[in-house]
Amino acid sequence: MTTRQILVTAPKSSLSYLVQGIRDVGVVDLKVIEAADPPGDVVLLILAEDGSRQDLLDRMQAVFGPEDEDCWRITLLPIEATVPRLDVEEEAEKPKERREFASTGRTREEIYDSVWRNARTDRNYITFVVLSTIVAAFGMLADNVAVVVGAMVIAPLLGPNLALSVGIALGDGQLMAKALRTNLAGVVVALGLSLAIGLLWPPDLASRELLSRSAVGFDGMAIALASGAAAALSLVTGLSAALVGVMVAVALLPPTVAIGLFVGFGHPDLANGAATLLAVNVVCVNLAAQTVMISRGITPRTFYEKKSASRAQWISAAISLGLLGVLAGLIWWRLLHPAA
Repeated sequence: MTTRQILVTAPKSSLSYLVQGIRDVGVVDLKVIEAADPPGDVVLLILAEDGSRQDLLDRMQAVFGPEDEDCWRITLLPIEATVPRLDVEEEAEKPKERREFASTGRTREEIYDSVWRNARTDRNYITFVVLSTIVAAFGMLADNVAVVVGAMVIAPLLGPNLALSVGIALGDGQLMAKALRTNLAGVVVALGLSLAIGLLWPPDLASRELLSRSAVGFDGMAIALASGAAAALSLVTGLSAALVGVMVAVALLPPTVAIGLFVGFGHPDLANGAATLLAVNVVCVNLAAQTVMISRGITPRTFYEKKSASRAQWISAAISLGLLGVLAGLIWWRLLHPAA
């Protein structure tokens, strides 16, 4: 179980409501300090664990209200260790009332901040796409598994897809639009660069690494679903190390690069297969990630926001399931007609 230091600056007039809300939730430690500047404010130092952190943030935001945003701020700080040591086992044995949300390990605000950074179409993102495209293209042309895995680990397209799933779970149209723009920009850059390489490089279809991206089966669909769920779970729990395995298991960039190479080599049939693989990976990752977000209780704070998010979730699920059905039918048809 992880702990966070929560630093709250707020008007002194709200102190009694804040303390009452904090006591209702229960925290490891609470200290109140009088602020010197600006006068009339207080600073609260709170030590909170996983199970109570989201409920605590929601209650404090409900006390402040949106109209007071210039007067208060909540900051979450990571903690490496505390002395004396927290007795985590004893705390875990205490009975806790049933919460509306699931304990995720990270709060809604932490998850949002993480994916918002990953959904930016900035110079660093484009640079990573260009570099990973070059690595993936020449790795597949050289039939070098290690080089292709290196391109997978860079994985610039995974972040925007996770951001899209979070945006859908929270009903945040701004985050969804930003993630879609970033996804589109990455795919366009990767396709354009790989197409240029395919046009300039002598055609070579002897590479197994390249040809393996021209076909997809139901096993690939199952892998993409499981990997998408694992990616979302690592995001909401904060276990980012697990993302490395997900990047390799369901890489989005190599099939994108394969499309450009096949088109450049003049093989639209193989490019079609790579496009199907890319579509399967994208749809499965997003569908599985959305399912995990909902099951782990990643929802907006207010009733009206939850209602809007629920509508976005149903629409997205219907579109994803429809696309998955079409792709499954296409895979089945290709299995029955391998020569087509």
